[in-house]
Amino acid sequence: MKILFICENYIPHYGGAEVVFKNLAEGFVKRGHTVSLITHQLQDTKRREKLNGVDVYRIPSFHSRYVFSFSAILKSIMLARNADVIQTTTFNGAFPAWLASKITGKPVILTVHEVWVGKWQAVTGFSKWKSWLHDSLERLIYLLPFDHYACVSEATRKDLMKLKIPARKVSRIYNGFDYDFWNQQRFKAEKAASIRKKLNLNDDYVFFSWGRPGPSKGFEYAVKAMPLIMKEKPDAVLLLMLGSIDKYQEGFQRLRKLIKELKLSDRVKIIPSVPYEQLGDHIKMADCVIVPSVAEGFGYTTLEANAMGKPVIISDAGSLPEVVSGKHLIFRKKDSGDLALKALKMMQKRYNDTPKKRFTWEESISSYLQVYKRL
Repeated sequence: MKILFICENYIPHYGGAEVVFKNLAEGFVKRGHTVSLITHQLQDTKRREKLNGVDVYRIPSFHSRYVFSFSAILKSIMLARNADVIQTTTFNGAFPAWLASKITGKPVILTVHEVWVGKWQAVTGFSKWKSWLHDSLERLIYLLPFDHYACVSEATRKDLMKLKIPARKVSRIYNGFDYDFWNQQRFKAEKAASIRKKLNLNDDYVFFSWGRPGPSKGFEYAVKAMPLIMKEKPDAVLLLMLGSIDKYQEGFQRLRKLIKELKLSDRVKIIPSVPYEQLGDHIKMADCVIVPSVAEGFGYTTLEANAMGKPVIISDAGSLPEVVSGKHLIFRKKDSGDLALKALKMMQKRYNDTPKKRFTWEESISSYLQVYKRL
């Protein structure tokens, strides 16, 4: 089968969607399929190259994924003529993929990570005008008649169904997870101990959370929970590992201001992000992981904590209750008081302990191929 991917970003840009499509594309190649991929050209990347068997075409788009929605149209139509199926995703690759499908008559599948219709301002912190614009553009995408919609979680599927998409055209296909990489044995106790010592956390109970400081991650609710936790457990520390600070400077400064206002500078520590290969060492040194998100399409952070055998406290946002397993507690999103109560229960080892769930790439790849063959 000849499969054409059209997605706004691809490696070396790394995010949740890029991890998904890298694993899918390379997984299809390993099963003997031919895969081409169109994406927007990042700075210092080649216009065309083959990466692990995937033919990658990068379209100059003034380094803008928004321009990509139009600059990718011609190449999408050209490559679609020789493809059996077109695979795309929300948001900026959707239009050129749909248009190429209509012109060439090839089926097109839209992967939906999250549905943010009606949520843009709350999830992103955008202004009312900018939120309205993005909300309108997302609604336009769902008005385009794709041949099939692959939702990465049941929560996302339910949100999509509210937009009157025909149920027969919608599947839930969970993303996969790299259990070989996230093997506890790869990360040594000595390294974790050295991190605690370096950060002066030796005898503290460490709650750990990481990600970009955008509104959707909900870090402010974890910070606001700390005074309530410390009334009962003064040895508690919240460690925040924040990435993409340059891009999310406003959110970063807001968190710093909140920490200062609550006089938590000695109990809430912010550290910069580390290379992905070193993240497991920091998870291993923690006593508990907190995932305070207000929106989450799949929830890799939760799976990473689960794979490392760490107790985890998650919000009830999006897919998080679907994917969590092992030692965990769930709090009401945006409710710092409830988070504090769950944190105190966790420190007393009063948690749920459920059988481990597994989300494999093999199963995800097989599910996509089944959809392709039906179209």
